[in-house]
Amino acid sequence: MNSTAVQVVAAEAQSVRLVPVIAKVRGQPVGQMPIDLYIPPDALEVFLDTFEGPLDLLLYLIRRANLDVLDIAMAPLTRQYLTYVEIMRKKNLELAAEYLVMAAMLMEIKSRMLLPRPKLAGDPDDLLDPRAELVRRLLEYEAIKVAARNIDEMPQLERDFSAVSVWIESTLTARLPDVTPADLESAWRDLLKQARIRQHHKISREELSVREHMSIVLRALQGGGFREFRELFQTDRGVPLLVVTFLAILELVRESLIAVSQAEPYAPIYVTLTHADTE
Repeated sequence: MNSTAVQVVAAEAQSVRLVPVIAKVRGQPVGQMPIDLYIPPDALEVFLDTFEGPLDLLLYLIRRANLDVLDIAMAPLTRQYLTYVEIMRKKNLELAAEYLVMAAMLMEIKSRMLLPRPKLAGDPDDLLDPRAELVRRLLEYEAIKVAARNIDEMPQLERDFSAVSVWIESTLTARLPDVTPADLESAWRDLLKQARIRQHHKISREELSVREHMSIVLRALQGGGFREFRELFQTDRGVPLLVVTFLAILELVRESLIAVSQAEPYAPIYVTLTHADTE
């Protein structure tokens, strides 16, 4: 390679090094912006803080500066508020409109703080504070904001949990099973077992009448409703009385004067008067 070729290559290399590289597209350096590339003016705009209104901004400034809401220093608060509003006015005039109303109110309060304060009608020693209305609005807004945050933290449907529907099948009326002789026999054996446990070894003669005990059973059921089968027997008076009472109940059932029923197998047996006897 001769000296002229070396100088041309060196010049090209120097010109390449002088061109700034602003980006790389697919590994290739790009030295200038494309002519047809359009970037919106607010494409890279970043909002550091967002507020829901003038009161929200005022409350943020007060809490950030650790100021007492009941004794607000109006001068620094107004200065910070106007600085923020001026930034918003340059970005979005429509958004800053409601903030300008609050700015006017702050300047009015600041001006009234410099003037002699009028005295209240009730107490001559108590002066009217121009900040009273602003303090009231700030306290009410803060209370509502705290309540809204507490409500938002509560579990919400479709956000924290989902509703579940469960179908439960139920019947309108339950059919009671019929009382069989085996059920009466089982109940009778239980009564005999209790009578043997409670029986007394006392020899006596007692005249027992089935017809008389039929009347006793009917009188026991006269009040209406159901009586449990066991309640019609006196287990402490011996087996003979149980036998007579049991025969009386069977005779009443045979004559359709009483009815026995049971809710389900192995459930207590109940005795009641029939409709004909009730009438």
